[in-house]
Amino acid sequence: MASTLVSEPTTGRRSPIARIVGASLIGTTVEWYDFFLYGVAAAAVFPHVFFPNAKDPLQATLLSFATYWIGFVFRPLGGLVFGHFGDRIGRKKLLVLSLLMMGVATFGIGLLPGYAQVGALAPVLLTVLRCVQGFALGGEWGGAVLIVSEHGEPGRRGFWASWPQAGAPAGQLIANGVLAMLAVFQDDAAFLSWGWRIPFLLSAVLVIIGLWVRLQVEESPLFKAARERAEVRASEGTVDKLPLLDVLRRYPREILTAMGARMAENVAYYIFTIVITTYVVEQLKLPKSFALNAVLIAAAIHFCTIPMWGALSDRIGRKPVYLIGAVGVGVWAFVFFAMLNTKSFPLAVIAVIVGLLFHGAMYGPQSAFFAELFGTKVRYSGVSIGYQLASIIAGGLAPIIAVDLLASYHSGSAIAVYVAICSVISVVAVLSYRETRQRDLATITKGEVA
Repeated sequence: MASTLVSEPTTGRRSPIARIVGASLIGTTVEWYDFFLYGVAAAAVFPHVFFPNAKDPLQATLLSFATYWIGFVFRPLGGLVFGHFGDRIGRKKLLVLSLLMMGVATFGIGLLPGYAQVGALAPVLLTVLRCVQGFALGGEWGGAVLIVSEHGEPGRRGFWASWPQAGAPAGQLIANGVLAMLAVFQDDAAFLSWGWRIPFLLSAVLVIIGLWVRLQVEESPLFKAARERAEVRASEGTVDKLPLLDVLRRYPREILTAMGARMAENVAYYIFTIVITTYVVEQLKLPKSFALNAVLIAAAIHFCTIPMWGALSDRIGRKPVYLIGAVGVGVWAFVFFAMLNTKSFPLAVIAVIVGLLFHGAMYGPQSAFFAELFGTKVRYSGVSIGYQLASIIAGGLAPIIAVDLLASYHSGSAIAVYVAICSVISVVAVLSYRETRQRDLATITKGEVA
């Protein structure tokens, strides 16, 4: 019956899955816009506004990226809390709450005074709001991909579930686009004084749109069925374990698989889209617009290709597609920095495009792959824990490690080696687990995934 609920078509001008996908995509785009906007600003703006007393530009950037990393520390906490309640009361309610929290925090950053106005209090307030951002995003991803995965027909799960993933480059595209446009119409003094605040304040409009769309979606049919079964067990005197404890006890291997698979994907993304700004400014002595515009063009292509990778994973499996990406980013990282070193803008654009194409091969099937690792009762908790715990040591530390390597070796080769090591970890993690494409989300049990 549960599988029938997943694939049963509904009449009307728009199918439920199209409505669900649209709502998830818009919501994730808004949240990733907020999160990535901070990342771009951490590289280009915050060192000057919040850390002007640092002894040199690289140290200021490191301090700025440290606040960026704090958001990643709070992502697993958000994943734990949102995962617990998402498995208890539903995916939809938590998606609305996460979007609202992210919007309030991002708008608040746009209103913050700088170091010149309030001294050390400025970076403290910045860090607090960054923590709220991280907590909100920690709960966002699991709910957004699951509500699509649990609605979509099994044979096209990879394709449908990849659309919320496309919210990441869409958010990156908007964030970089707004910043690049401001850089064109403002000089550096005006931009650092007040212009950087505009994109943060604009997030309020995006959040209102995202909330309106997200409130229109229906709850996951698989979750409804699981909740009904839980209510029957409760009436018989059987109490389900806490989702967090249950998933840690029953699915440790699956959590570790998700964490390992994320290493290359998460690190490579932040190297190709965030660290590139620091590299071209500090190492190559080029304007930040060089990097922002290159990422802007590549993000548009990345947005279009993520669903293609997801669809390919429906045909040949999650593992083969994921491995293409994991191996690809490990090799391409060396080419990436070599092309940047030419200081040719067309070559820089190609470098970022190809890097993000390989990233998409992992990111596209990732949501379906992770959803297929866990049973419905603990799925929100499981995907959130595996995904967000990896963020601390992967994407969260990537800018800090990369900038430190740059400061020590003054070369992109050391950063490329770092990406290659993460690539090996992801390849081993994916190869160690069997193919999941054929699994029925409604009937996954621990015996099935062992």
